[in-house]
Amino acid sequence: MRNNLILLLSLLWLGSVSSQETPTRFTLGEAIAYALENNYSSINAVRDTIDARKQKWETIAEGLPQISGSISYQNQLKQPVSLIPAEFFGGEPGTFQPIVFGQPQQANATATLRQQIFDGSYIVGVQATKAFLSYSRNNLEKTEQQVRQSVVEAYGNVLLANETVSILEKNLATLEKNLFETRKIYENGLGDEESVEQLQITLSSVDSQLKNAVRLKEITLQMLNLMMGLPLQHPTELAENLDDLARQQIDPTLLESDFSVENNVDYKLAFNLNEQRFFELKLAKSRALPTLNAFVNYGSTSFSDDFDFFSGEPEWFDSSVLGVDLEIPIFSSFKRSASTQRAKIALEKAQTQLTETEERIRLELEQAKSNYLLSIEQYETTKQNLDLAERIEQKNQTKYLEGIASSFELRQAQLQLYTSQQEYLQSMVDVINNKTYLETIINN
Repeated sequence: MRNNLILLLSLLWLGSVSSQETPTRFTLGEAIAYALENNYSSINAVRDTIDARKQKWETIAEGLPQISGSISYQNQLKQPVSLIPAEFFGGEPGTFQPIVFGQPQQANATATLRQQIFDGSYIVGVQATKAFLSYSRNNLEKTEQQVRQSVVEAYGNVLLANETVSILEKNLATLEKNLFETRKIYENGLGDEESVEQLQITLSSVDSQLKNAVRLKEITLQMLNLMMGLPLQHPTELAENLDDLARQQIDPTLLESDFSVENNVDYKLAFNLNEQRFFELKLAKSRALPTLNAFVNYGSTSFSDDFDFFSGEPEWFDSSVLGVDLEIPIFSSFKRSASTQRAKIALEKAQTQLTETEERIRLELEQAKSNYLLSIEQYETTKQNLDLAERIEQKNQTKYLEGIASSFELRQAQLQLYTSQQEYLQSMVDVINNKTYLETIINN
Protein backbone atom coordinates (compact mmCIF):
# COMPACT_ATOMS: atom_id res chain seq x y z
CA MET A 1 0.00 0.00 0.00
CA ARG A 2 2.84 2.34 0.95
CA ASN A 3 4.67 1.61 -2.32
CA ASN A 4 1.51 2.33 -4.33
CA LEU A 5 1.11 5.66 -2.56
CA ILE A 6 4.74 6.62 -3.32
CA LEU A 7 4.24 5.65 -6.98
CA LEU A 8 1.07 7.75 -7.21
CA LEU A 9 2.77 10.80 -5.65
CA SER A 10 5.73 10.38 -8.02
CA LEU A 11 3.43 10.32 -11.05
CA LEU A 12 1.63 13.43 -9.82
CA TRP A 13 4.94 15.21 -9.27
CA LEU A 14 6.20 14.24 -12.72
CA GLY A 15 2.96 15.51 -14.22
CA SER A 16 3.36 18.84 -12.48
CA VAL A 17 6.97 19.13 -13.65
CA SER A 18 5.92 18.31 -17.21
CA SER A 19 3.22 20.97 -17.15
CA GLN A 20 5.73 23.52 -15.84
CA GLU A 21 8.15 22.73 -18.64
CA THR A 22 5.55 23.58 -21.29
CA PRO A 23 3.39 26.49 -20.08
CA THR A 24 -0.01 27.11 -21.59
CA ARG A 25 -0.73 30.71 -20.58
CA PHE A 26 1.41 33.53 -21.98
CA THR A 27 1.61 37.28 -21.84
CA LEU A 28 3.08 38.87 -24.97
CA GLY A 29 6.47 39.26 -23.28
CA GLU A 30 6.44 35.64 -22.12
CA ALA A 31 5.47 34.46 -25.60
CA ILE A 32 8.38 36.38 -27.13
CA ALA A 33 10.84 35.04 -24.56
CA TYR A 34 9.63 31.48 -25.08
CA ALA A 35 9.84 31.81 -28.87
CA LEU A 36 13.40 33.17 -28.77
CA GLU A 37 14.46 29.89 -27.15
CA ASN A 38 12.18 27.44 -28.94
CA ASN A 39 11.37 28.87 -32.37
CA TYR A 40 12.79 26.64 -35.09
CA SER A 41 14.60 29.47 -36.85
CA SER A 42 16.10 30.70 -33.56
CA ILE A 43 17.39 27.22 -32.73
CA ASN A 44 19.11 26.94 -36.11
CA ALA A 45 20.50 30.48 -35.85
CA VAL A 46 22.13 29.56 -32.54
CA ARG A 47 23.56 26.47 -34.21
CA ASP A 48 24.97 28.70 -36.96
CA THR A 49 26.88 30.75 -34.37
CA ILE A 50 28.32 27.56 -32.89
CA ASP A 51 29.21 26.41 -36.40
CA ALA A 52 30.97 29.75 -37.01
CA ARG A 53 33.14 29.25 -33.91
CA LYS A 54 34.05 25.75 -35.09
CA GLN A 55 34.86 27.13 -38.53
CA LYS A 56 37.11 29.73 -36.94
CA TRP A 57 39.14 27.03 -35.23
CA GLU A 58 39.15 24.99 -38.44
CA THR A 59 40.80 27.95 -40.20
CA ILE A 60 43.33 28.55 -37.41
CA ALA A 61 44.24 24.85 -37.25
CA GLU A 62 45.35 24.96 -40.90
CA GLY A 63 48.51 26.80 -39.83
CA LEU A 64 49.28 24.58 -36.84
CA PRO A 65 51.37 21.38 -36.96
CA GLN A 66 49.74 18.56 -38.91
CA ILE A 67 50.70 14.93 -38.34
CA SER A 68 49.66 12.20 -40.74
CA GLY A 69 50.51 8.53 -40.97
CA SER A 70 50.36 5.98 -43.73
CA ILE A 71 50.71 2.22 -43.99
CA SER A 72 51.09 0.40 -47.28
CA TYR A 73 51.49 -3.22 -48.32
CA GLN A 74 52.48 -4.59 -51.75
CA ASN A 75 52.54 -8.13 -53.04
CA GLN A 76 54.18 -8.47 -56.45
CA LEU A 77 52.29 -11.44 -57.84
CA LYS A 78 54.62 -11.43 -60.85
CA GLN A 79 57.94 -9.81 -60.09
CA PRO A 80 59.63 -7.76 -62.81
CA VAL A 81 62.69 -9.28 -64.45
CA SER A 82 65.90 -7.37 -65.19
CA LEU A 83 68.60 -8.40 -67.69
CA ILE A 84 72.18 -8.40 -66.47
CA PRO A 85 75.23 -9.01 -68.77
CA ALA A 86 75.96 -12.75 -68.59
CA GLU A 87 79.72 -12.18 -68.35
CA PHE A 88 79.15 -10.98 -64.74
CA PHE A 89 78.24 -14.58 -63.94
CA GLY A 90 80.91 -16.21 -66.12
CA GLY A 91 78.79 -16.39 -69.25
CA GLU A 92 79.55 -15.41 -72.79
CA PRO A 93 80.05 -11.71 -73.51
CA GLY A 94 77.19 -10.07 -75.37
CA THR A 95 74.57 -12.28 -73.75
CA PHE A 96 72.28 -11.39 -70.83
CA GLN A 97 71.15 -13.25 -67.78
CA PRO A 98 67.52 -12.66 -66.52
CA ILE A 99 67.40 -11.95 -62.80
CA VAL A 100 64.77 -10.91 -60.22
CA PHE A 101 65.67 -8.28 -57.60
CA GLY A 102 64.13 -8.10 -54.15
CA GLN A 103 61.41 -10.04 -52.45
CA PRO A 104 57.79 -10.12 -53.66
CA GLN A 105 56.14 -8.68 -50.53
CA GLN A 106 56.84 -5.26 -49.03
CA ALA A 107 55.36 -3.28 -46.09
CA ASN A 108 55.83 0.42 -45.32
CA ALA A 109 54.87 2.54 -42.29
CA THR A 110 55.46 6.28 -42.35
CA ALA A 111 54.59 9.27 -40.13
CA THR A 112 54.93 12.85 -41.41
CA LEU A 113 54.92 16.14 -39.51
CA ARG A 114 54.15 19.27 -41.56
CA GLN A 115 54.33 22.87 -40.37
CA GLN A 116 53.26 25.92 -42.31
CA ILE A 117 55.88 28.65 -42.00
CA PHE A 118 54.42 31.36 -44.22
CA ASP A 119 51.26 31.55 -46.32
CA GLY A 120 49.60 34.87 -47.08
CA SER A 121 46.18 33.30 -47.66
CA TYR A 122 46.32 31.68 -44.21
CA ILE A 123 47.04 35.01 -42.53
CA VAL A 124 44.11 36.64 -44.33
CA GLY A 125 41.86 33.68 -43.47
CA VAL A 126 42.63 34.03 -39.76
CA GLN A 127 41.92 37.77 -39.91
CA ALA A 128 38.62 37.10 -41.68
CA THR A 129 37.37 34.74 -38.95
CA LYS A 130 36.62 37.70 -36.67
CA ALA A 131 34.42 39.25 -39.35
CA PHE A 132 32.70 35.93 -39.95
CA LEU A 133 31.92 35.53 -36.25
CA SER A 134 30.52 39.07 -36.21
CA TYR A 135 28.30 38.19 -39.18
CA SER A 136 26.97 35.07 -37.46
CA ARG A 137 26.14 37.04 -34.31
CA ASN A 138 24.40 39.75 -36.32
CA ASN A 139 22.51 37.13 -38.28
CA LEU A 140 21.34 35.62 -34.98
CA GLU A 141 20.18 39.09 -33.89
CA LYS A 142 18.33 39.51 -37.20
CA THR A 143 16.62 36.15 -36.73
CA GLU A 144 15.61 37.06 -33.18
CA GLN A 145 14.10 40.33 -34.43
CA GLN A 146 12.14 38.47 -37.10
CA VAL A 147 10.91 35.95 -34.54
CA ARG A 148 9.87 38.77 -32.21
CA GLN A 149 7.94 40.51 -34.99
CA SER A 150 6.28 37.26 -36.04
CA VAL A 151 5.22 36.46 -32.47
CA VAL A 152 3.83 39.97 -31.92
CA GLU A 153 1.83 39.75 -35.16
CA ALA A 154 0.59 36.23 -34.39
CA TYR A 155 -0.29 37.16 -30.80
CA GLY A 156 -2.20 40.23 -32.01
CA ASN A 157 -4.01 38.18 -34.66
CA VAL A 158 -5.19 35.69 -32.04
CA LEU A 159 -6.49 38.52 -29.86
CA LEU A 160 -8.14 40.07 -32.93
CA ALA A 161 -9.81 36.76 -33.78
CA ASN A 162 -11.03 36.34 -30.19
CA GLU A 163 -12.51 39.84 -30.10
CA THR A 164 -14.06 39.39 -33.55
CA VAL A 165 -15.80 36.18 -32.48
CA SER A 166 -17.03 37.82 -29.29
CA ILE A 167 -18.44 40.87 -31.12
CA LEU A 168 -20.05 38.81 -33.88
CA GLU A 169 -21.70 36.55 -31.30
CA LYS A 170 -23.10 39.64 -29.60
CA ASN A 171 -24.28 41.09 -32.92
CA LEU A 172 -25.86 37.79 -33.89
CA ALA A 173 -27.77 37.59 -30.60
CA THR A 174 -29.08 41.14 -31.11
CA LEU A 175 -30.15 40.38 -34.69
CA GLU A 176 -31.92 37.18 -33.66
CA LYS A 177 -33.86 39.15 -31.07
CA ASN A 178 -34.75 41.84 -33.63
CA LEU A 179 -35.82 39.26 -36.18
CA PHE A 180 -38.00 37.46 -33.64
CA GLU A 181 -39.74 40.69 -32.63
CA THR A 182 -40.14 41.86 -36.24
CA ARG A 183 -41.58 38.53 -37.32
CA LYS A 184 -44.12 38.67 -34.47
CA ILE A 185 -45.12 42.20 -35.48
CA TYR A 186 -45.53 41.07 -39.09
CA GLU A 187 -47.56 38.03 -38.10
CA ASN A 188 -49.89 40.30 -36.12
CA GLY A 189 -50.39 42.44 -39.23
CA LEU A 190 -48.58 45.48 -37.85
CA GLY A 191 -45.47 45.31 -40.06
CA ASP A 192 -44.37 44.47 -43.60
CA GLU A 193 -42.62 41.39 -44.94
CA GLU A 194 -39.70 43.44 -46.29
CA SER A 195 -38.59 44.30 -42.77
CA VAL A 196 -38.37 40.60 -41.94
CA GLU A 197 -36.40 39.89 -45.11
CA GLN A 198 -33.97 42.75 -44.50
CA LEU A 199 -33.15 41.38 -41.05
CA GLN A 200 -32.83 37.85 -42.44
CA ILE A 201 -30.23 39.10 -44.96
CA THR A 202 -28.23 40.84 -42.23
CA LEU A 203 -28.51 37.83 -39.91
CA SER A 204 -27.29 35.41 -42.59
CA SER A 205 -24.33 37.65 -43.36
CA VAL A 206 -23.29 37.98 -39.72
CA ASP A 207 -23.78 34.24 -39.14
CA SER A 208 -21.45 33.48 -42.06
CA GLN A 209 -18.87 35.95 -40.76
CA LEU A 210 -19.03 34.35 -37.33
CA LYS A 211 -18.40 30.85 -38.68
CA ASN A 212 -15.42 32.12 -40.63
CA ALA A 213 -14.11 34.00 -37.58
CA VAL A 214 -14.28 30.82 -35.48
CA ARG A 215 -12.20 29.00 -38.09
CA LEU A 216 -9.69 31.86 -38.24
CA LYS A 217 -9.45 31.85 -34.46
CA GLU A 218 -8.20 28.26 -34.55
CA ILE A 219 -5.81 28.96 -37.44
CA THR A 220 -4.29 32.07 -35.81
CA LEU A 221 -3.73 30.14 -32.59
CA GLN A 222 -1.93 27.40 -34.51
CA MET A 223 0.18 30.05 -36.23
CA LEU A 224 1.17 31.47 -32.83
CA ASN A 225 2.10 27.98 -31.64
CA LEU A 226 4.23 27.50 -34.72
CA MET A 227 6.06 30.80 -34.16
CA MET A 228 6.71 29.83 -30.53
CA GLY A 229 8.00 26.37 -31.42
CA LEU A 230 5.03 24.58 -29.85
CA PRO A 231 2.96 21.75 -31.32
CA LEU A 232 0.10 23.12 -33.42
CA GLN A 233 -2.55 21.65 -31.11
CA HIS A 234 -0.94 22.92 -27.89
CA PRO A 235 -3.66 24.47 -25.65
CA THR A 236 -2.15 27.95 -25.62
CA GLU A 237 -4.01 30.68 -23.73
CA LEU A 238 -3.37 34.43 -23.93
CA ALA A 239 -3.11 36.36 -20.68
CA GLU A 240 -3.82 39.78 -22.23
CA ASN A 241 -6.72 41.34 -24.09
CA LEU A 242 -6.44 43.42 -27.22
CA ASP A 243 -7.55 46.77 -25.79
CA ASP A 244 -5.19 46.69 -22.78
CA LEU A 245 -2.28 45.56 -24.93
CA ALA A 246 -2.90 48.30 -27.49
CA ARG A 247 -2.97 50.98 -24.80
CA GLN A 248 0.32 49.67 -23.40
CA GLN A 249 1.91 50.04 -26.83
CA ILE A 250 1.00 53.73 -27.15
CA ASP A 251 4.28 55.48 -26.38
CA PRO A 252 4.76 58.79 -28.25
CA THR A 253 8.19 59.25 -26.62
CA LEU A 254 9.44 56.44 -28.85
CA LEU A 255 9.20 58.85 -31.77
CA GLU A 256 11.90 60.99 -30.15
CA SER A 257 14.24 58.11 -29.32
CA ASP A 258 17.91 58.47 -30.17
CA PHE A 259 18.77 56.65 -33.35
CA SER A 260 22.16 55.42 -34.52
CA VAL A 261 22.20 53.68 -37.86
CA GLU A 262 25.17 51.59 -36.68
CA ASN A 263 22.84 49.84 -34.21
CA ASN A 264 20.45 48.71 -36.94
CA VAL A 265 20.96 45.03 -37.70
CA ASP A 266 20.52 45.48 -41.46
CA TYR A 267 23.32 48.04 -41.41
CA LYS A 268 25.48 45.65 -39.39
CA LEU A 269 24.95 42.89 -41.95
CA ALA A 270 25.76 45.26 -44.82
CA PHE A 271 28.92 46.31 -42.96
CA ASN A 272 29.82 42.62 -42.51
CA LEU A 273 29.52 42.20 -46.27
CA ASN A 274 32.02 45.03 -46.72
CA GLU A 275 34.42 43.31 -44.35
CA GLN A 276 34.03 40.07 -46.25
CA ARG A 277 34.74 41.75 -49.59
CA PHE A 278 37.75 43.55 -48.07
CA PHE A 279 39.31 40.28 -46.95
CA GLU A 280 38.51 38.69 -50.30
CA LEU A 281 40.56 41.46 -51.91
CA LYS A 282 43.42 40.86 -49.48
CA LEU A 283 43.19 37.14 -50.23
CA ALA A 284 43.44 37.77 -53.97
CA LYS A 285 46.53 39.94 -53.43
CA SER A 286 48.10 37.37 -51.09
CA ARG A 287 48.15 34.77 -53.85
CA ALA A 288 51.12 36.62 -55.36
CA LEU A 289 53.19 35.91 -52.23
CA PRO A 290 55.39 32.83 -51.82
CA THR A 291 54.44 29.98 -49.49
CA LEU A 292 56.89 28.18 -47.26
CA ASN A 293 56.28 24.86 -45.50
CA ALA A 294 58.54 22.51 -43.55
CA PHE A 295 58.17 18.79 -43.06
CA VAL A 296 59.86 15.86 -41.39
CA ASN A 297 58.92 12.23 -41.75
CA TYR A 298 60.00 8.94 -40.29
CA GLY A 299 59.27 5.57 -41.82
CA SER A 300 60.22 1.95 -41.83
CA THR A 301 60.18 -0.62 -44.64
CA SER A 302 60.36 -4.42 -44.58
CA PHE A 303 60.67 -7.07 -47.32
CA SER A 304 59.67 -10.73 -47.22
CA ASP A 305 58.75 -13.72 -49.34
CA ASP A 306 55.69 -14.35 -47.15
CA PHE A 307 53.31 -12.17 -45.13
CA ASP A 308 55.16 -12.52 -41.84
CA PHE A 309 56.12 -8.89 -41.19
CA PHE A 310 54.90 -9.00 -37.58
CA SER A 311 56.53 -12.29 -36.67
CA GLY A 312 59.83 -10.62 -35.86
CA GLU A 313 61.77 -12.45 -38.56
CA PRO A 314 61.86 -9.90 -41.44
CA GLU A 315 64.09 -6.97 -40.69
CA TRP A 316 62.66 -3.42 -40.77
CA PHE A 317 64.78 -0.67 -42.32
CA ASP A 318 64.24 2.85 -40.96
CA SER A 319 64.38 6.09 -42.95
CA SER A 320 63.78 9.77 -42.21
CA VAL A 321 63.59 12.97 -44.26
CA LEU A 322 63.66 16.64 -43.21
CA GLY A 323 62.85 19.28 -45.79
CA VAL A 324 61.18 22.55 -46.76
CA ASP A 325 58.90 23.48 -49.65
CA LEU A 326 59.09 26.99 -51.09
CA GLU A 327 56.60 27.86 -53.80
CA ILE A 328 57.04 31.18 -55.60
CA PRO A 329 54.32 32.42 -57.99
CA ILE A 330 56.04 33.84 -61.07
CA PHE A 331 53.62 34.21 -63.97
CA SER A 332 49.93 33.23 -64.21
CA SER A 333 49.05 34.80 -67.57
CA PHE A 334 47.45 37.71 -65.62
CA LYS A 335 45.00 35.35 -63.89
CA ARG A 336 45.91 36.72 -60.43
CA SER A 337 45.60 40.27 -61.71
CA ALA A 338 42.10 39.60 -63.04
CA SER A 339 41.10 37.92 -59.77
CA THR A 340 42.37 40.92 -57.80
CA GLN A 341 40.48 43.37 -60.01
CA ARG A 342 37.28 41.37 -59.62
CA ALA A 343 37.70 41.38 -55.84
CA LYS A 344 38.22 45.14 -55.94
CA ILE A 345 35.03 45.61 -57.97
CA ALA A 346 33.12 43.42 -55.49
CA LEU A 347 34.38 45.60 -52.62
CA GLU A 348 33.29 48.78 -54.39
CA LYS A 349 29.85 47.28 -54.98
CA ALA A 350 29.59 46.35 -51.28
CA GLN A 351 30.53 49.91 -50.30
CA THR A 352 27.80 51.24 -52.56
CA GLN A 353 25.31 48.80 -51.05
CA LEU A 354 26.31 49.95 -47.56
CA THR A 355 25.58 53.56 -48.49
CA GLU A 356 22.26 52.55 -50.04
CA THR A 357 21.38 50.48 -46.96
CA GLU A 358 22.10 53.43 -44.67
CA GLU A 359 19.85 55.75 -46.69
CA ARG A 360 17.13 53.11 -46.96
CA ILE A 361 17.16 52.54 -43.19
CA ARG A 362 16.78 56.26 -42.54
CA LEU A 363 13.81 56.35 -44.93
CA GLU A 364 12.27 53.29 -43.29
CA LEU A 365 12.68 54.97 -39.92
CA GLU A 366 10.72 58.04 -41.05
CA GLN A 367 8.03 55.82 -42.60
CA ALA A 368 7.82 53.71 -39.44
CA LYS A 369 7.46 56.81 -37.28
CA SER A 370 4.72 58.14 -39.56
CA ASN A 371 2.88 54.79 -39.60
CA TYR A 372 3.12 54.45 -35.82
CA LEU A 373 1.82 57.96 -35.24
CA LEU A 374 -0.97 57.38 -37.77
CA SER A 375 -1.99 54.12 -36.08
CA ILE A 376 -2.23 55.91 -32.71
CA GLU A 377 -4.40 58.62 -34.28
CA GLN A 378 -6.56 56.03 -36.04
CA TYR A 379 -6.96 54.14 -32.78
CA GLU A 380 -8.37 57.24 -31.10
CA THR A 381 -10.52 58.09 -34.13
CA THR A 382 -11.99 54.61 -34.58
CA LYS A 383 -12.71 54.43 -30.86
CA GLN A 384 -14.74 57.64 -31.09
CA ASN A 385 -16.41 56.47 -34.30
CA LEU A 386 -17.38 53.20 -32.62
CA ASP A 387 -19.07 55.09 -29.77
CA LEU A 388 -20.96 57.17 -32.32
CA ALA A 389 -21.93 54.13 -34.41
CA GLU A 390 -23.23 52.33 -31.32
CA ARG A 391 -25.38 55.32 -30.37
CA ILE A 392 -26.69 55.69 -33.93
CA GLU A 393 -27.55 51.99 -34.08
CA GLN A 394 -29.33 52.17 -30.71
CA LYS A 395 -31.35 55.20 -31.87
CA ASN A 396 -32.36 53.43 -35.06
CA GLN A 397 -33.31 50.34 -33.02
CA THR A 398 -35.66 52.48 -30.96
CA LYS A 399 -37.05 54.33 -33.99
CA TYR A 400 -37.58 51.05 -35.83
CA LEU A 401 -39.51 49.48 -32.95
CA GLU A 402 -41.61 52.65 -32.70
CA GLY A 403 -42.26 52.56 -36.45
CA ILE A 404 -40.43 55.81 -37.15
CA ALA A 405 -37.44 54.31 -39.02
CA SER A 406 -37.57 51.77 -41.84
CA SER A 407 -35.86 48.38 -41.86
CA PHE A 408 -33.49 49.71 -44.52
CA GLU A 409 -32.36 52.55 -42.26
CA LEU A 410 -31.86 50.09 -39.41
CA ARG A 411 -29.77 47.80 -41.60
CA GLN A 412 -27.61 50.73 -42.74
CA ALA A 413 -26.98 51.69 -39.12
CA GLN A 414 -26.12 48.09 -38.26
CA LEU A 415 -23.70 47.74 -41.16
CA GLN A 416 -22.06 51.03 -40.14
CA LEU A 417 -21.69 49.66 -36.60
CA TYR A 418 -20.16 46.40 -37.82
CA THR A 419 -17.66 48.30 -39.97
CA SER A 420 -16.72 50.56 -37.06
CA GLN A 421 -16.19 47.52 -34.83
CA GLN A 422 -13.79 45.91 -37.29
CA GLU A 423 -11.94 49.17 -37.89
CA TYR A 424 -11.51 49.66 -34.15
CA LEU A 425 -10.16 46.13 -33.67
CA GLN A 426 -7.78 46.49 -36.61
CA SER A 427 -6.54 49.87 -35.35
CA MET A 428 -5.43 48.22 -32.09
CA VAL A 429 -3.53 45.53 -33.97
CA ASP A 430 -1.90 48.22 -36.13
CA VAL A 431 -0.69 50.09 -33.04
CA ILE A 432 0.95 46.92 -31.70
CA ASN A 433 2.56 45.90 -35.00
CA ASN A 434 3.75 49.38 -35.99
CA LYS A 435 5.39 49.94 -32.62
CA THR A 436 7.20 46.61 -32.92
CA TYR A 437 8.43 47.49 -36.41
CA LEU A 438 9.66 50.91 -35.23
CA GLU A 439 11.50 49.31 -32.29
CA THR A 440 13.10 46.85 -34.72
CA ILE A 441 14.52 49.66 -36.85
CA ILE A 442 15.77 51.59 -33.83
CA ASN A 443 16.96 48.26 -32.37
CA ASN A 444 15.59 49.29 -29.02
